[in-house]
Order: sequence, then structure tokens, then C-alpha cells
Amino acid sequence: MQRSMANETQKVGTIHFPFPFTPYSIQEDFMAELYRVLEAGKIGIFESPTGTGKSLSLICGALSWLRDFEQKKREEEARLLETGTGPLHDEKDESLCLLSSCEGAAATPRPAGEPAWVTQFVQKKEERDLVDRLKAEQARRKQREERLQRLQHRAQFKYAAKRLRQEEEETEHLLRLSREMLETGLGAERPEQLESGEEELVVAEYESDEEKKAASGVDEDEDEDDLEEEHVTKIYYCSRTHSQLAQFVHEVKKSPFGRDVRLVSLGSRQNLCVNEDVKSLGSVQLINDRCVDMQRSRHEKKKGAEEEKPKRRRQEKQAACPFYNHEQMGLLRDEALAEVKDIEQLLALGKEARACPYYGSRLAIPAAQLVVLPYQMLLHAATRQAAGIRLQEQVVIIDEAHNLIDTITGMHSVEVSGSQLCQAHSQLLQYMERYGKRLKAKNLMYLKQILYLLEKFVAVLGGNIKQNPNTQSLSQTGTELKTINDFLFQSQIDNINLFKVQRYCEKSMISRKLFGFTERYGAVLSSREQPKLAGFQQFLQSLQPRTTEAPAAPADESQAGAPRPASPLMHIEGFLAALTTANQDGRVILSRQGSLSQSTLKFLLLNPAVHFAQVVKECRAVVIAGGTMQPVSDFRQQLLACAGVEAERVVEFSCGHVIPPDNILPLVICSGISNQPLEFTFQKRELPQMMDEAGRILCNLCSVVPGGVVCFFSSYEYLRQVHAHWEKGGLLGRLAARKKIFQEPKSAHQVEQVLLAYSRCIQACGQERGGVTGALLLSVVGGKMSEGINFSDNLGRCVVMVGMPFPNIRSPELQEKMAYLDQTLPRAPGQAPPGKNLVENLCMKAVNQSIGRAIRHQKDFASIVLLDQRYARPPVLAKLPAWIRARVEVKATFGPAIAAVQKVSPTFFFLRVSPPRDLISHCLLSAQFHREKSASS
Repeated sequence: MQRSMANETQKVGTIHFPFPFTPYSIQEDFMAELYRVLEAGKIGIFESPTGTGKSLSLICGALSWLRDFEQKKREEEARLLETGTGPLHDEKDESLCLLSSCEGAAATPRPAGEPAWVTQFVQKKEERDLVDRLKAEQARRKQREERLQRLQHRAQFKYAAKRLRQEEEETEHLLRLSREMLETGLGAERPEQLESGEEELVVAEYESDEEKKAASGVDEDEDEDDLEEEHVTKIYYCSRTHSQLAQFVHEVKKSPFGRDVRLVSLGSRQNLCVNEDVKSLGSVQLINDRCVDMQRSRHEKKKGAEEEKPKRRRQEKQAACPFYNHEQMGLLRDEALAEVKDIEQLLALGKEARACPYYGSRLAIPAAQLVVLPYQMLLHAATRQAAGIRLQEQVVIIDEAHNLIDTITGMHSVEVSGSQLCQAHSQLLQYMERYGKRLKAKNLMYLKQILYLLEKFVAVLGGNIKQNPNTQSLSQTGTELKTINDFLFQSQIDNINLFKVQRYCEKSMISRKLFGFTERYGAVLSSREQPKLAGFQQFLQSLQPRTTEAPAAPADESQAGAPRPASPLMHIEGFLAALTTANQDGRVILSRQGSLSQSTLKFLLLNPAVHFAQVVKECRAVVIAGGTMQPVSDFRQQLLACAGVEAERVVEFSCGHVIPPDNILPLVICSGISNQPLEFTFQKRELPQMMDEAGRILCNLCSVVPGGVVCFFSSYEYLRQVHAHWEKGGLLGRLAARKKIFQEPKSAHQVEQVLLAYSRCIQACGQERGGVTGALLLSVVGGKMSEGINFSDNLGRCVVMVGMPFPNIRSPELQEKMAYLDQTLPRAPGQAPPGKNLVENLCMKAVNQSIGRAIRHQKDFASIVLLDQRYARPPVLAKLPAWIRARVEVKATFGPAIAAVQKVSPTFFFLRVSPPRDLISHCLLSAQFHREKSASS
């Protein structure tokens, strides 16, 4: 064994890295480079293939730096305490030099022949006087700065008050109209008595933040910030799914730092809530809103004597969460920091202590040295602020970052359908019909503005808000892209202050109250506007099948346990938020389909760097790590350069693999068995001869490669076409004689079943010698098998890539992204335009993720076959991972390629390795990752 399990301390240069066993040389290089990046405050892009111990290298390298950083800090503090005025001597010496050059009389010349002790005494006195003058000057400078800040704050307050008066004058007309409507219409009648529990559905009287500040003269957040605990220097580690985070925490436990590091795991309310009543809501948005509402109820109850009577009566009916107990949450925080715990252990601890793990873990952030959290919590500014995460001078490590750009883009892109717009409009109208007599004028004003926005959004799609969207056909179909300003003008909503409307939705929680209203009343309420609303009765009934008046149509049994859908207004709030936070880097896509219900409005973020810029600006250092980071140019240009990061601050590190060179055989095959050039372009890939060539090559490979073979196609549709062609021509039967054929399912819940059958077939073939030597899995690039599924050992002895999986170049979103990059990024001499480079990078990123499924540990072995002559081009080869690129063999014809496979077959194919004992459990874990990935998207 190369590596023993005893903890060892490795010295790389002058740095000591504790490690649980003897590390590989590439791990030592990784840790040393990581240490240098953190020490110098750089941005690091680290690539370490799966199976090379990336997680342990990150843990031991980063925590070694943190250990040394804290030690230096303690030594400096001890020195200051010991010397008393230690730093003043340094400042004094520097200041003496400065003053002596500026003020000639700073040091008074002494008479010749004076005793040495007198000269020394006078010099020390002058030095003390100089230090006193410097300290006095510093105090005066600080007073001036504080006075200036107070003056600036006062000026800002006066300006804000002036703006507030202007805004009040602008809205006075609308308020007057609302009051007149109340007095002459709804106000003429007394509000009817509400049923038990219905009070909490009525929106409380709304007061904007500006009005609160103008009334109090102080910012409420200032006092809260003063009371917050100081944050120690820490490392934020984030990854994509909770299973990946749990695996990282287990690695920390096994590391030499497992006993001493203060670690806390963060998660969403959906993962950490222990209140069964709230958790049963199912929808993430509903759980968040209900939790926030319960905490608001608790806080506002403390002001009972100051609240108005109607407000107090409503809030008394709301129940505060029994798990939100500060004393118990403090105990949970201490317990979480005392010993490393993952999410599951934190959840169990919360149930046992009857304390909220979600808020308890947040209390542990200031004192924690290592904070483990999912992507969304770190990369989304509002979520980051709500969780109490401070990035100033901290270290951020983003693991599994190959899809970081897509994650940020998807996180800030929102899509709403015409059906959702109509549902929200109908529900809001009925809500106002039910509670309009109880709502204050300002609430009515904002609700009418929301109704106006919904009406205009439907109109811009070409529909009518008063008609059923399912039966409403659009005269004009197609896709249209608009800038934010053009969309606002075309929708005729440029006169609406979207910032205020979005803030109202957030503070009033109207979407949650609207959801409670639709839950309570499954059928449409009887109202004067019944004829106008009749076309929308089915929407309210579909939201809540339970109704006491008339039985709803029976729901599909398969959906009985599904989470209840959130209010459509919640989705629209996200769209409004995207419009208000967008700048010139955003676009709105109007997709008009056959009917209004299928048509959509989508906000597309073109520049993810605008949301990543704050992270790199505030942090001391940022590390972007992954098993496959190529092509790196995307991260450098689209994410870092656009975020204002200088090229000198970016450091790249890519290590090789731990496998012997002979354990991998990457081949590029340029022509088939009949010398047909292999070029699976969009125009040629559906030709019969191209599909036949791919089938014959696969048959030959399956004849010499035992175990599992995984073949990737560019799309589900192309896989279907090839499968049908092979079946018609008899090639499928020839393949089935050598390998049992499995096909990737489109449905996510069938992935586990297919993987289990695939692994069991390989296991059975490894134990019995016969005609069938294993299994063939036909998969799709970017599908369910191309990421997160590990085809290690006999599960994947050969990975075949048919063609180059370029994205759909006709996609309006991709075309807009390409045009944006061509306009904003400089074009290097001799290089392709940035837009064209983006398309090639997207293709190669997908290829790298797919072919990386095979080699997963030191003793693993496999061949990688790329079927397309375009892979032989130097620019394309340069975008393969370095450890694969260095070993690629380009074969002009098929003969030498299959000979190369046959030549190495005795070396690593027929020295058979028995399937791992936990093969099936491994497939289950891979399927679990995919389920989490689907849920997060």
C-alpha cells in the first residue's frame, strides 16, 4: 500500500500540512498552491480529476492556511500586549523620518560635550512628545471624520425627507380616489363578519420603509448591526447538492482537523425545518413565507401595547413557532460548534432539543471557522444577507464549479406563463371582493397596481385578461426579445414604480395571504363580478380540491402526495424582482405559443458577473474548484473579467491523475469501417450511412471490451432516431448478442431502476462466461447519466461519444448571449469571436463531463472513444482536460483504432477486476445525486 491510514504531517517547502495518510505528489502540489492563493488573496481556478482526493486536498490545504493565519494573529496580539506601545515605536520611527524631512527643527541639536545620559533623556522626551502629538492628531482626524459623517447623514436624511414629501404629493391623488371609492362604494356598507381564522388573511396596514424612517428619524437596522456578534476569519465552502455537502463534512471528520475545527452546516428551511405543520406545506416558497410570518408574529406581539387594536386582534390569532426559542437555539448553536455535524445530525439535534436548526445554525456562523452551505445561499445576495453571511475579508471555496456560470444565470432568470398571470389576476380580484371593505387605502392602491401590471403583461403577450387562457388563441406566434426598457414601454407600465410594488409584495406577504385565501375557498366566491370571473373558476378549484360547497373533480392518484403548488403570484413576484434588479445586462423574452396559457414571459440574465462581482470584491480570496474545469476561458472572461477582476489576480492550477498512463486510452477516430469520414454535424448526422458507421464501430468495440460500455448521443431525439434505424437494419440485434442494451429514461424517477438493472447485468456477466459480456447503456449528453453518475470499474470500461454535442444555435437565448459577448468582450488576434467561442466551450464542457464518468479512482481503467474528426482540431483538443489531452491518440482510420484497443486489452481488460461489492449501493447514491439535482433545478 502506498498510503497508510495514520495521520501524518507533510512538509511542503516551509508549510506543514496534516494529512490522514501519505498524500500523492499531486495532492501536495494542490495544497501548496491553494495555500499560496489564500495567503496572497488571489482568485484560484483549481482542477483536480475525480479520484485524486480533491476534497481532502481542499480541506487540509485551506485549514492549514487558516491555522497559520490564526497563529500569526495570536502572536501579533501577544506581542502588542507584551510591548504595550509596540506599534507606536514602529509608527514613531517612520514618523520621525517623515517629520525630519519636512520640518527641519524636529530634532534639536545638542551642545558638544554634554553627558550621554542627558542626550538620551532629551531624545526620549522628544520621541514621547512626538508620539503624543501623533496620537492627538489621530484623535482630531477621527473627530473630523465622525463630524463629517454626521453632517452627511443629516444631509441625506433631509434629502430623503424631501423626496418622501414629493412622492406623497404624487400618490395623494390616487389615495384620494381610493378614499372616495370607499366612501361612495364599498365604504357605504359595513364589512361583513369574518369567519374564525380568516383575520390573518387580511393584509395589515402597510407603511413603507421611507415612511417609517421619516417618522422615527433612525434606521432600525443600525441598532441591530451594533448588537451582532463579531465574525472570525472563516472559510465558506459551498457545493451543489446536500449529498455533496454531507460527503464533504464526512471528509472533514476523517481529516486531522476533524476534532478541532468549528464547523456549521447551513441549509434551506425545507431541509432543516422541524415544525411538521410548516414542513407539510411542501413548496419551498410556502415554507419560507409561513416561517417568516410566524417569526414576524412573535416579534410584533412584543409590541402589543403600541399596536393598533385591529392589528393586535389579527396577530393574536397567529401562532408563533414553538421551536423558535432563543435559549434552546443558543444551546443548539454551542452543540453544533463543539463537534462536526452534517445536516442530518443537525436536524436530529434540533428535534431532540426542540430548537430550530435553521435559525440555530445561523447563530453559529460568527464563531464558526468552516461554514458549509449550498450554492444558492452564497451566490444569491438577498439569501446571503438573510442568512447573516458576511464575506468581508473571508475565504470562499466553490466546489463542483464546472456549472457555476449556468447556476448564477439560472438563479436570476425567471419565467412566468400566461396561465399563471391569469390565475393571479383572478385570485387577486376575488380577494379584493372579499376583503376590500377592510383594506386601507394604501393597500388598495398597491393591489390595483398589481392588477394593472398583470393585465398589461397578458396584453403584451397578445391575450385578454378577461378570457380563459386555455381556450384563448393568439393571432401572432413566435419569440421576441426586448431590453428591459423596451419591454416596460411596450407593456405601458413605465409609469409604475416597480421597486415600490416589489417591496410592497415582499413586506405585505400578499402572495402568501392570497394562497391562504385560495386554500380556504376552493370555489369562486359569489360576487357582483361573477360573470366576468366565471372563466377562471377552474383555476381556483385546481389549486385546492378540498371544498365544502361542491366536490371537485378527482385528482390523479399519482399526484396525491405531491407538494401543494405555490400561489402563481409568488412566481410573478420573482419576475418583478428580476425586472427591478436588472440593468443593461438583462433581456425579456416574449414567447407566444398557440394559446395564451402556453405563452411565457422570461427574464434572461446575460451577464452573471454582475451578481458574482460582489463576492470577489468583498472576499479575501475565492477558489473555484472542480474535477473538470476546462474550458477555463469561460470563467476568466464571462465571470471574472466582467466582474472587474484583474488578470494578475487569477491563478490557474490543474493537476494530473493518479492512475498509471497505461490505464486510460483516449482515441479520436476520424473515419469509419468503410472509410466514411466521421462528421456528425446537424446536416449529416441523420444520414443512414452515418448512423450505420456509428453502429458498426460500436459493435466492434463491444466485441473486444468486456463489462459496461456507455455511449453518449447529442440529444434524446437523435438517440431515438439512431435506435430506430439500428433496429430496422439489424444492427441492434448484433449489439444485443454481445451486450444487453439499456436506454437512458427521460423520466427522472426511472433512473434508479435503469442503473440497478444495468449494474446487476454487468455483475452477472462478470461471474458467468457466455455470449453476452456485459451491458451497453445508450445515454444523452447533458442528460441524467452525464453528471453525478459514476461509471467506475466494470460499470464503464469504455465511454463512446458520438459527434460533438453543440447547443441549438437557433435558440433566441443563445443568439442573444452570443451577440452580447461579441459586443462586450474583446476579440483576441487570431481567435474566434467570443460568441462563437461560447458555443464551442458549451459543447466541450458537456463532453468533458460525460467522458469523465469512467475513471473514478487510482486503480480504475477505461478507454474513451471520440467519434468525430472535428475532435482532432488543435483548438478542440486544447479544451479537453489536461490529463486526458496528454494521452490522446488521433486515428485517421478505424483499423489502427480497434487495433489499439485490442493491443491494450490483455493489459487492462482481461486482467479482470471483480465488480465492487457495493456496486448496487453505488448506483443508488448516484441516483440520489440526480434526484437532488432535479429538485434543486
